[in-house]
Amino acid sequence: MPIEPAQEREDTMAFTVVDEIPAKSGVRVRQIQKVSKSKPSHVREHPYLPPRGVYATFGKRVLDLTIIALLLPFILPVLAIVWFITALDGGQAIYSQTRVGKGGKIFRCWKIRTMVPKAEAVLQRLIANDPAIAAEWARNQKLAHDPRITRWGRILRKTSIDELPQLFNVVTGDMSLIGPRPFTPEQKDMYDECPNSAAYYHLRPGISGLWQVDCRSSGTFGGRAGYDMKYARSLGLMADLRIVFRTISVVLRATGK
Repeated sequence: MPIEPAQEREDTMAFTVVDEIPAKSGVRVRQIQKVSKSKPSHVREHPYLPPRGVYATFGKRVLDLTIIALLLPFILPVLAIVWFITALDGGQAIYSQTRVGKGGKIFRCWKIRTMVPKAEAVLQRLIANDPAIAAEWARNQKLAHDPRITRWGRILRKTSIDELPQLFNVVTGDMSLIGPRPFTPEQKDMYDECPNSAAYYHLRPGISGLWQVDCRSSGTFGGRAGYDMKYARSLGLMADLRIVFRTISVVLRATGK
């Protein structure tokens, strides 16, 4: 006889009629078979267990605040000088943009301006007028040779000094010194479509991280999720310290863009 449609259940099991068996009473009894409910083809499974242990839940935060407290007397004079030079062109020297953080929380991420004023409007014009730039932005969410960056801004980016205001984000608990690089709310859907995207939401975004020291500015946006998962699975004190020292090496080589 025809098989009746199986009804989905929240426990991922479904029941379907496979036959009707005549009973001695003359009443036909339905034979029921339990079958697994398959996921829709567009749903990706990302088995992932959030980091646990003393360092992940407590020690990492202590390390962040300790390092900032030790470096603050040296960082504040640098920030003051950089702020003054950046403000000379009349634009806002320090600005913030929204980013997606731990648990999907939206927060304001602080940076030193490295582009011309009204850079977002300039980007929209570039995308509208140049198909090659539009394709590069869609693929990488950045431009290898971004014409919006000022000469002073290129120096800041090469040395990563433009990221220093994010130390405030670390103090407030929105970020960590080491972690996955935060993305914008507009990029969230694109990131979520990447394999291994689950790990990001269990971590505080970082000023530096595995993706930055391995790829710097040469990796694609879609490749970030794999690095974020790899970092999450190896999270520990020694792993973070290795990234810290690799970050110092990368900054001294001035390879940022």
